[in-house]
Amino acid sequence: MLNFVKTLINLPAATAVLFGTIALTSTSSAQEALPGEGVSVRIAQPTDDTGWILSDIYGQLFEELGYDVQKPITLDIPVAYQAISQGSADIYPDGWFPLHNTYTELPGFDATLVGYVVERGALQGYLVDKESAEKYDIKTLDDFKRSEVREAFDRDGDGKADLVACPPGWGCELMIQFQLDEFDLRDSINPIKANYAASMADAIAALQQGSPILFYTWTPNWTVDALKPGEDVVWIQTPSVKLPEEQQHLADVATVEGVKGCVADPCRLGWPVNDIRPVVNNDFLEANPAVKTLLEAASIPVEFIFAQNAAMQNGENTPEDLERQAAEWIEANREQVDDWLEKARASVN
Repeated sequence: MLNFVKTLINLPAATAVLFGTIALTSTSSAQEALPGEGVSVRIAQPTDDTGWILSDIYGQLFEELGYDVQKPITLDIPVAYQAISQGSADIYPDGWFPLHNTYTELPGFDATLVGYVVERGALQGYLVDKESAEKYDIKTLDDFKRSEVREAFDRDGDGKADLVACPPGWGCELMIQFQLDEFDLRDSINPIKANYAASMADAIAALQQGSPILFYTWTPNWTVDALKPGEDVVWIQTPSVKLPEEQQHLADVATVEGVKGCVADPCRLGWPVNDIRPVVNNDFLEANPAVKTLLEAASIPVEFIFAQNAAMQNGENTPEDLERQAAEWIEANREQVDDWLEKARASVN
């Protein structure tokens, strides 16, 4: 039943499939202006590794501008935003908005969102294994109020359905807590807040043994490759769209058309579609106009991030692997990349 990533991606043999045809030479010239010469860049990244490739790609682009890019600092998400604001790190490329608004709206926050990694391409929501969704006719979270559904999804014996949720402090953890209260699901669903990757691995193992599973996820993420929507799992809906007050204006984008594997179309995910955006310390940004211009111009296809996450899950997950994957993507897109770099160099002339 499960379609796990085993032979989908075999780097570097399938490089042309995953990253596109690789250019043999760069059009960049070593003699071109290096606006970052003598300047260090400290990149912060989250403990979850699905966004680490962003650190490598942007880091290598900064190096082409002459910056001395330090090894990425891996931090819990709230701490990463604090580090960027306080200047102990310069750039956090994996900002999710509006999900992370709670961190940027804190008093004294001293950083700016610049450009888009992915614009309106990051989905979030809840999924159930397809077999159980059909067996118990599960369409929304409200169905977990039914005793037979709660019992089927109760793997720890506490009388509640187990939900793979998010670790404490993550933006998604706060949103899940909000929704459990708003939809009166505290007595029906038990959110598991342990390490996300470990909790998902446990859930997948349980599914292999025949147990129903319920989990939160986001895209791009390896989970929707290991468990394919429409084949292994289905997106279910929230009973209605209820968002925190600061996100109310985004209610319209919490229902999305054409979501593959959803129980309905349009699909009421209950989570606004997110932008992935770099967050940059204000002092660093002011002092480095080339970085600002580069970030405003650059973007990374969500399909590439999805495929790279699948490659990591398939074992291509060492720092050397990520460095190589980033370099391959840059070279495969060299013409576009050189245009970004030229704009960045021109911004300081």
